[in-house]
Amino acid sequence: MMDARDSIDTAGRMPVLVMLSRGFGKLGRLNSIIRVCAFSVLGLIAVFVGGFALFANTVSHLTTPANPAKADAIIVLTGGQSRLDAAMSLLASGKGERLLISGVHPSASRRQLQAATGGDTKLFSCCVDIDRAALDTIGNAEESAKWVEDHAYGTVILVTNNYHMPRSLLEMGRLLHGAKLEPYPVVNTKLDNGGWLTKPKALRVLFTEYNKYLLALARGIVPVKPTPDGIALAEAAAPN
Repeated sequence: MMDARDSIDTAGRMPVLVMLSRGFGKLGRLNSIIRVCAFSVLGLIAVFVGGFALFANTVSHLTTPANPAKADAIIVLTGGQSRLDAAMSLLASGKGERLLISGVHPSASRRQLQAATGGDTKLFSCCVDIDRAALDTIGNAEESAKWVEDHAYGTVILVTNNYHMPRSLLEMGRLLHGAKLEPYPVVNTKLDNGGWLTKPKALRVLFTEYNKYLLALARGIVPVKPTPDGIALAEAAAPN
C-alpha cells in the first residue's frame, strides 16, 4: 500500500516526465525536419549535377553541319573570329540572302569589321547588316527579332559556338515566333567522348554556360531583366 510520501514523490515526478516527453517529441520533429531538408538539398544537388552532365554531353556532341539547307537569312552572334568566318562563308555560298552580325562593339567601324572577316567587299556592302545595340544574348535575341520581322524572313540560320547554342536558341525562340531557326554550331575544340572532363578550361566554360542556361530557363517562369544594379522583375507584356 502506497503511503502519503510515495504519493507525493510520484506526483512531483509526473510534470517532469511530461516535460521530458514533450521535449523529446519536439526534438524528434526537429530531427525529422532536418532529415527532410538534408535529403531535399542532396536531391537538388543531384539534379543540378545530373543536369550539368546532360548539358555538357549534349553540347560536346554538337557538330557543324557539312551542307546546311538554304535559308532566307543568317544571324551570327559575335564572340569569336570563327563565328564570323563561318557566317561569311555561309553567306558567300548562298545559304542565306542576307547576314546580320549581332552584338558588334559600338567603336568598331563597318570597314574594320569587313577587314576582320576578310570577306568580299562587294558582298559585305550589299548583304551584311550590323547590330551594335545588343550587349548580351538577350539583346541579341531582341535585335535579331526586329531584323527578322522587318524583312519578313521565314527561316534563319543561327551561327554561334556550340556551348552557346542552347541558350541562344532558347532566347531567340521566345521572340522569333514566325521564323524557324536552323542551328549552325561552331566547334573550336572537339569535346565529345567525355573530353570536356579532362580539359579544365572547357569544363569551366561549360559550367558557366550551364548556369546561364538555367537562369535563362528561370526567366521563362519569373521574367527578369538586366539592370545596371543587377536584375529586376520585367514588366508583364500588355495583352493583345
